[in-house]
Amino acid sequence: MNLNIKPIRNWFGFTRRERRSTFILLIISFLILGLRYTVPEKNLEIKDISDSILIYYKESNIAGNLNGENSKKSLSPEYVPSNRAYKKPVYQKRPVVNLNSCDTSQLISLPGIGPVLSVRIIKYRNLLGGFATVDQLKEVYGLSAETYELIRERVFADSTLITRININSAGYKELARLPYFEKYEVTAILKYKELKGRIESINDLVDNKILPSEKVPRVRPYLSF
Repeated sequence: MNLNIKPIRNWFGFTRRERRSTFILLIISFLILGLRYTVPEKNLEIKDISDSILIYYKESNIAGNLNGENSKKSLSPEYVPSNRAYKKPVYQKRPVVNLNSCDTSQLISLPGIGPVLSVRIIKYRNLLGGFATVDQLKEVYGLSAETYELIRERVFADSTLITRININSAGYKELARLPYFEKYEVTAILKYKELKGRIESINDLVDNKILPSEKVPRVRPYLSF
């Protein structure tokens, strides 16, 4: 019995063009497989991936700002080089007011000081002849302890601007102007000058029982001899 295999050969048979195409495809397949096993793969580190993502976010933010998008997108992370020098924030110093040269507007800029208190501070400064210390603000009528605590570190007293009283040439009115003197003390000072002719130092007043010793630190900055 003769088996006719011609139809089968025709079914699985290739033309010359088909054989050529098949041969080229085989060569390409072998080349791809060869490259796959001969060329090493690139291992991406986590740092490379994160840097790429951050750079992408930054570029997206820039593009969004140019297109007028919501400014909230600027809050997304941006890539910051690790070698960038850190700069400490600069804090501005709080303004300091000189009690012996300021005006009412400067005093009003302080916390807790309004127009009324500012005028009282200026009047008391004129009465004293100037502030010798910041603590003397406690003597201003109406200035509370809470307000004093708020402003005490924002003011200072330049004692070189104090107007002194020459005790050897001053009269009753000028001496009585100083709020630390009692009337009977002013009278005693004038009597002592009549008797002695001149007061050499504040110790003369203390030694002769004209002034108590505890009052000396308060009046000393305002007297000259």
